[in-house]
Amino acid sequence: MATITADMIKVLRERTGVGMGKCKEALESANGDMEKAIDHLRKLGIASAVKKEGRETKEGVVAAKEDAHHLAMIEVNSETDFVAQNDKFKALVQHLLDEALKKNPADLEAFMQIHSSHDSSLTLDAYRAVVMQSLGENIKVKRLSVLKKTADSSYGMYSHMGGKILCVVEILGAHGFDGLAREIAMHIAAESPDYLDSNEVPEDVINREKDIAASQVAGKPAAIVDKIIEGKLKAFYDQVCLLNQKFIKNGALSISELLHEEGKKQGKTLKIKRFMRWTIGE
Repeated sequence: MATITADMIKVLRERTGVGMGKCKEALESANGDMEKAIDHLRKLGIASAVKKEGRETKEGVVAAKEDAHHLAMIEVNSETDFVAQNDKFKALVQHLLDEALKKNPADLEAFMQIHSSHDSSLTLDAYRAVVMQSLGENIKVKRLSVLKKTADSSYGMYSHMGGKILCVVEILGAHGFDGLAREIAMHIAAESPDYLDSNEVPEDVINREKDIAASQVAGKPAAIVDKIIEGKLKAFYDQVCLLNQKFIKNGALSISELLHEEGKKQGKTLKIKRFMRWTIGE
């Protein structure tokens, strides 16, 4: 049987909100498997749906910058938050973002081999190494994404917790709704949706939720079991799907309804094409 450590119990408690004793029992029942332990607690009805949080967090920053044609996102990791707050580190992040906007690289690997406009004798990777040596701490560029803007879309970004969380939203349907896109990006930072809508939820995830719901209604009349499971599945979608979630600034509207209402004012049909929520170290 797997050894159940205090750290494992702590992580399970943070992810479920269930007491330490029950968390320990669940981990023992699941032989140390965190996901099975969560399912066990949910089948008992004492833990709600949870997100994939609780993973180890590295230091550094996730940041974004945009111009008229592109929007770039980058994650740069450091060993300590002290270095992440250093002006040289911040300048490196801004330099990388500027280069990404100018060069629109195909991927991170190709990007780091581009020569720096600050010093043409250095690739961006070599430039990073120079800054790393100056600060005396390991610095890594973990990921990069560059979105090409289109005339029929609006873009919003929101940085939270001093660059620990970054959210970007692209609204398809019209230009000029950047303010709305940023409001939705703020919502995403707070509510952390996993999917855009129910069509994006993988079948295995749906089946898992159905199984958990079925175990919670065992023994009830067969005629109402399907309706109860359907209701629980809808509640799950309302929690993890962005378009189903209630807007944090107006709980009377879902995000889908918010888009409809705001678009209607300008005679536009608005849709969220994509959203990204980056957390440092994930």
